[in-house]
Amino acid sequence: MKHFITFEGIDGSGKSTVSKVVYKKLKDQRYKVILTSEPTNTWIGHCVQKFIETKADPFVTSFAFIADRIEHCKQIQKWLDEEYIVLCDRYAESTYAYQGAQLEDQIKNPIKWLKELSKNRILIPDRTFIFVINPERSFNRIKNRSKLIPFEKISFLEKVHKNYLKLAVGKRFMKLDATKKIGELADICLQDIIKK
Repeated sequence: MKHFITFEGIDGSGKSTVSKVVYKKLKDQRYKVILTSEPTNTWIGHCVQKFIETKADPFVTSFAFIADRIEHCKQIQKWLDEEYIVLCDRYAESTYAYQGAQLEDQIKNPIKWLKELSKNRILIPDRTFIFVINPERSFNRIKNRSKLIPFEKISFLEKVHKNYLKLAVGKRFMKLDATKKIGELADICLQDIIKK
């Protein structure tokens, strides 16, 4: 049984929708479950959103994301101590993939640098689902949104996508074909989470 689960993928991959469906299915089966997300709905999380919207310096955005996550982990730990299953829509890999892409021309090995910043300060999930989809296809899913954030451009999402594939190594990660139906993806996640 897994207790701390993160959902990762580029914009338009379906991870947020699937995480909500998984949350509902777990609740319907009477599990104690929490669905949370990053950036958080706290003052630090609101700063992160502002930095994204105003295209702040990528170093500033990176530090804000990590600060938000360190505080978030304190709350996640409390939920885990109370024996909740915690589902998180975006977590550390989002920062490594997105800010790693933003910083690639400014720093050598940005993903390694970003990982070092929060080393021993954040919780390691039991499972990270990576939703894999062609960036062009994911962009077609989101292009009609009323407001696209600066990250939502095909050229940028391609870099992020490559970073996610680099990150998804090791038994903690499960790569999912994000072109599958939402219900099918939710069932795969659910079975993996509750597997004894």
